[in-house]
Amino acid sequence: MSHPTSRTSPETARRLFPLVGTLHEVAYSQHMHDEFVPLGARNYWDSYFAGRAAPLGQAPAEVVHAAFYNFGPGEVARHIPYVWTLMTPEVALAARERGCVAAMRAGLGDLADSPGVVRAGELAERAAYSAPTDGRVLYAGLRSLTPPEEPVARLWHAVTLLREHRGDGHNVALVAEGIGGLEAHMLLAIDFGMEPEKFGRIHHLPAPLLAEVLGGLQERGLVTASKEFTGAGRATKDRIEALTDALAAPAYDVLSEAEVEELILLLEPLAAAVTAADL
Repeated sequence: MSHPTSRTSPETARRLFPLVGTLHEVAYSQHMHDEFVPLGARNYWDSYFAGRAAPLGQAPAEVVHAAFYNFGPGEVARHIPYVWTLMTPEVALAARERGCVAAMRAGLGDLADSPGVVRAGELAERAAYSAPTDGRVLYAGLRSLTPPEEPVARLWHAVTLLREHRGDGHNVALVAEGIGGLEAHMLLAIDFGMEPEKFGRIHHLPAPLLAEVLGGLQERGLVTASKEFTGAGRATKDRIEALTDALAAPAYDVLSEAEVEELILLLEPLAAAVTAADL
């Protein structure tokens, strides 16, 4: 398989992924949801869809479902467009930023006001605004926003751009392999050694639907009757991850090799602090 040409190696993109992802994921904390409750959010998922979909404007559920890729039938439509009767996308973006900055500060503690946060934000932002937008709808929507200037907000916004850029590329890799969103969750669960139907993101879906999805993977020869990878399934999962890494790598080409290593060194203690805080 040919991969996009990039000066940054896929292996380097893989090293950055958990660091960027950990900092971005404060977006799914209670701090974020707390900002949406006064706006009328009925539950966490109202907050999630309003905040994450807001860069797309008042897009219909079908568009958000396509962009997010990995939700079950009707899940998006339970929240979109309802949340836009409560708030505008602009209000949702502001609420999400407030919640994420509060969560990031809670996780980082004293590190929040350190020079490392400022420098990491500078490097991450350069990478985040240099990546290609082709085929990356959610990333392009985020990139159209004015970046915040406050250092913690700036860092969170930059890592979120990098995370969604990678996520959009991951969806491309899944589509190229003919793997649907629910199938992707099952393959990830199997990779983790878990029962696919019990995986956290899909366990609540109707049992007949989950059985149909699993059965489709088994019929294609990707998963065994005992719910493990076949050789073909393992190879498919590996190709998806390799292409995802390769598609994510060009974002970091704007940085020198030394700057990429500096960014990794700066992000490591920040990600460790947020992980330890268990937000």
